[in-house]
Amino acid sequence: MVRLFNVYYPVRTLVLVLGELLIVCASFILAAMIRLGQDSILVLGYENGIYKILAIAGVALVCFYCFDLYDTQRVFPGGESYFRLLVVLGILSFLLAGLGYFFPGFLLGNDVFLVGLTILTLALIGWRWVYVWLISQPFFRERVYVMGSGERAQRLVEALRSRRDLGLEVVGWAGAVGNGSLTREQLGSQLMALRDKGAVDHVIVAMSDGRGKMPVRELLELRLSGIKVDDSTALLERISGKIEVHELHPSWLIFSEGFRLNYSFLLIRRCVSIIIASIGLILCLPLIPLIALAVKLSSPGPVFYRQRRVGYQGRVFNCYKFRTMRADAEADTGATWALDDDPRITRVGRLLRHLRLDEIPQMWNVLRGDMGFIGPRPERPEFVEVLNQQIPYYNLRHIIRPGITGWAQIRYKYGNTVEDARQKLQYDLFYIKNMSIGLDFWILLQTIKVILLGRGAR
Repeated sequence: MVRLFNVYYPVRTLVLVLGELLIVCASFILAAMIRLGQDSILVLGYENGIYKILAIAGVALVCFYCFDLYDTQRVFPGGESYFRLLVVLGILSFLLAGLGYFFPGFLLGNDVFLVGLTILTLALIGWRWVYVWLISQPFFRERVYVMGSGERAQRLVEALRSRRDLGLEVVGWAGAVGNGSLTREQLGSQLMALRDKGAVDHVIVAMSDGRGKMPVRELLELRLSGIKVDDSTALLERISGKIEVHELHPSWLIFSEGFRLNYSFLLIRRCVSIIIASIGLILCLPLIPLIALAVKLSSPGPVFYRQRRVGYQGRVFNCYKFRTMRADAEADTGATWALDDDPRITRVGRLLRHLRLDEIPQMWNVLRGDMGFIGPRPERPEFVEVLNQQIPYYNLRHIIRPGITGWAQIRYKYGNTVEDARQKLQYDLFYIKNMSIGLDFWILLQTIKVILLGRGAR
């Protein structure tokens, strides 16, 4: 896996993206050479033709991304993948037609874009077919042995078997032999036998307690023989984008890479949050009076809703939102999580939640310093008190400012149970450990996609 913006991606995904970038560029360059002949050198070199093609390639990749064509777990169902691909190419053709109509100077020449789109369609369909065939071949897969028999090892095996895009094939694991009660000597012999047969490329240690059981000498021999040896906690973090709190030891948090919250980085992050929130408020100004009127007419009560939330260092602040529930929603029940099809939500409120427009006033919280734009979602004090008692390390999410959006929000559904809170904490810990400006902008891009596709709203 390759690390970009402090997030790990399968090499196969990057190969797919780079391959399609080259195909888009090559298709339009070839179309220019076919239609313009020797004049193509002039058009491409001296009339900014190359830059125009790169701009088209950038738009195409964004469209592919928005339609989940780079979600490599969706690549395998061929029919759906090819249908999405054709839809994106149709959208791209309309965009190019519009550019040619309104900005004739953007055109490369007579019918170059039309020929380029034809070549691109055939090339992408062929490339996708070849790509799926290649990554399905055994010689492009790493053979993995999981050393461990407990719950963590089982979760790891299930994760690897469900993520075909990783290219990791489980060829054995200690938990597959009954109770998994292998002695250190038996584990060592099994590993050496796999090495001698050339049947393993990667060993993952997933033992909850390795004292007196881990075959250290054999693992060292494997490592020196060129076989990868990984710890399950680190690997699960890379492939899932979260840090599992189950069986997590404080020593790992202390000595692991990351969790570096230096003052200069936090200052830059704060400035970026202020800039994004200011731009967001300016862009939303025309919508605010319309939303306020719709809320006021939909049900009696105030336009804005103020709710106490726990923020940085456990400080309680008032979080502002457009009201989406009845004014007396918690009069009888007290603080409760929102449910699926919650009857307390008004018709206008449901639409606002779906489009995430109810969260516009939180940009004021960002400007005030109560929140950042990116960070863990702030929770209510009543819930925090309970969750601190039931979930280990829950208080760690308060070491940075909470955010309007965040890693947990784009990777996990809306939560309304303790287990949901546990899952979201694991994503929050991953974010805090790997925080960077690049990761923040990646989350912002993912958030725009989530809003446009209406995912996860409640």
